Amino acid sequence: MKKRTLFQEFSKGLTISNPVFGLVLGLCPALAVSTSVHNAIGMSCAVIFVLTCSNIIISSIKRLIPKEIRLPCFIVIIATFVTIVELVLHAYFPQLKASLGIFVPLIVVNCIILGRAEAFASRNSVIASLFDGLGMGIGFSISLILISAIREILGSGAILGVAILGNAEPALFFVLAPGALFTVGILIAISNHFKRKRGEEVKMEGSCH
Repeated sequence: MKKRTLFQEFSKGLTISNPVFGLVLGLCPALAVSTSVHNAIGMSCAVIFVLTCSNIIISSIKRLIPKEIRLPCFIVIIATFVTIVELVLHAYFPQLKASLGIFVPLIVVNCIILGRAEAFASRNSVIASLFDGLGMGIGFSISLILISAIREILGSGAILGVAILGNAEPALFFVLAPGALFTVGILIAISNHFKRKRGEEVKMEGSCH
């Protein structure tokens, strides 16, 4: 198999292997916290930080971790960075922490992060793992913010407190859970349509079931 460049490792998370629209991972936070762009930005920053840092550490010490206990070790490393995120949110962004609720601690078992640790960081160099983590994290963030923007505009008629729809009546359906599923489904369908037109095939690397 041809070795990928660092740019390819980074860009795959933005395009064909996008965590949400390509690999269909991380849907729990994508559906739950995407009621507003504010929440999406907070969750995105947390995921990028945890994913990138855990990738770097796991790649750095992969030869020191016995294969029999690699997954528990990965979870402990990921949980350490999630704890850092929780403490920072609690100290400086208490309202955001309250809005995100249980979904910040649940980053520990997020399929995107654990999947990249197992499928990529534990098998590749530190630099490659850094670019993989950044790419996947930013790809997840773009997806989450796009979903949130659509739901917030259509569901409340505004985005980040700025009115968009004017006097038009917002569709409250998009603020509810079915609206999240509908939005994600439509965006995945659009993504798959353009991938088929380009003849791309999504690789399920780093997925967990």
